[in-house]
Amino acid sequence: MLTRAQVRAAIVAGVVAGIVSTLAQGVMWVTLTDSFPTILWRDTRFAAAIVLGDAALSGGRSAAAVWIAATLIHFVLSIVYASLLGVAVRTRTLPVAFLIGGVFGVALYVVNMYGFTTVYPWFAEARDPITLGAHVVFGATAAIVFRCMGDPTRGD
Repeated sequence: MLTRAQVRAAIVAGVVAGIVSTLAQGVMWVTLTDSFPTILWRDTRFAAAIVLGDAALSGGRSAAAVWIAATLIHFVLSIVYASLLGVAVRTRTLPVAFLIGGVFGVALYVVNMYGFTTVYPWFAEARDPITLGAHVVFGATAAIVFRCMGDPTRGD
């Protein structure tokens, strides 16, 4: 069970890690592919389709609705994942938390890109080294932010 301070840390860690990993993924797309911004829009539609359905994939929803839905999904999942990770890193040293976070990112990639495709098959198209790298960045960032904010000795 997380304390209130640790819940706050998980929220901040999820948001920060969600932003940092998205920026890292964008940098990797720009430097390693020639498909940016098309690939960003593809992944945005994929995320939005979790709540908006096939209309987000086929263009049957406005761009604003797709962006808003994708952003909300991204941050809600980021906070949930940071909360789970927080349980594993809350008493660890920063270097150990960083390593656990990186491994968590790999596991998260497997869950997101292989497990979720049983329900959301369109995510199979996003299986690539850049997406894996973004997940590792997410896990490592979330672990460090959580560990820096989540003081396990506080009972508030």
